[in-house]
Amino acid sequence: MTRPVPDRAEFVIFPPVIPYSTLAIACMLQWLEPLGLLAHLGHAMRIAAGIALFAGGMAMMIAGHRAMARHGTNVNPLRPTTALVTDGVFRYTRNPLYVGVSIALCGIALVAALDWVLVLIIPAFVLLHFAVVTREERYLERKFGEAYHRYAGRVPRYLFD
Repeated sequence: MTRPVPDRAEFVIFPPVIPYSTLAIACMLQWLEPLGLLAHLGHAMRIAAGIALFAGGMAMMIAGHRAMARHGTNVNPLRPTTALVTDGVFRYTRNPLYVGVSIALCGIALVAALDWVLVLIIPAFVLLHFAVVTREERYLERKFGEAYHRYAGRVPRYLFD
């Protein structure tokens, strides 16, 4: 007997767990073994750049969320995707929520001088890519077929392909 394919992406890890865990582990490592690299940067410049990155990342996530809501599709990855969103911020990246949270995390790293966030963001992004994004793409291709294939052909997965 075959298992029915659920009408959602079959990701390995619930997506929000990755950035939250990255931040939590980074804070713990910063407390246990601070690297001190970011703390040596100019305070005002570091804070200003961090706030700008955080605001930009949050703006991207909010724009992605609003675009999905405007099209009546679910933002929650545990629920089915009901529409292929290709406008708004989705014209520039197929994954504005993931790109946005990654940018926001870099902003938090600068503001709080959390060197470990910048170290851990790379493996976290690789994990996000293979455990979530590629699986979501397979789901969207199955669900929307040629429309998704055309969209994926013209819009980068992240900000750059």
